[in-house]
Amino acid sequence: MIKVRQCFVAVWGIFDPIYYACSRLEYIEDPDQNRHIFRVRVTKYKGRDVILSDGTKFQKNDLLLKIHLHNVCLIRELIRFESEIKKGRYIYKQVKNGLPHLATYLRNHEQFAQIKGIVGITALNKGCERLGFETFSIVNPLYQWFKQTAFLPIYWISQFRFDSMRRPPKYLFMSKQQLLRLYGCQPTQ
Repeated sequence: MIKVRQCFVAVWGIFDPIYYACSRLEYIEDPDQNRHIFRVRVTKYKGRDVILSDGTKFQKNDLLLKIHLHNVCLIRELIRFESEIKKGRYIYKQVKNGLPHLATYLRNHEQFAQIKGIVGITALNKGCERLGFETFSIVNPLYQWFKQTAFLPIYWISQFRFDSMRRPPKYLFMSKQQLLRLYGCQPTQ
């Protein structure tokens, strides 16, 4: 079964550059040109109004930096681990190590002044609060089902237990001020 999963990861790795080219995503890199776990793009927010604990309010058409985990790279590492705990720790560490680079990317972005924060969607949301994210449920049941279904191949290939799949995906939000306070410099605007 491991060989089958490795084959799927290899095929995914072939198609991933095509997805990357079509999705308008950008890699987050450090000064040494090392790529990190995040790929991002600026997007207009289309969800319901959300107010974060620091008072930041995200409304329809606000500019946000949408974060995507680079799943194929992540899964190449996750298939080596047997333990759910080790997999969770690995993901947590990769996200935590990537957040300072994300803060730098945002700080240097040409639309810095207009971008209000970051948003992502994941079912792997346990421990997100410790990183500074706030989680919100996906209200639309059809969209929640779509996202949960889209995550199935990731669960299968990475060998997460199927009871982990029962956890519904959630929105992750962090304000620009929170990101810069925790992982970068203070905003000037």
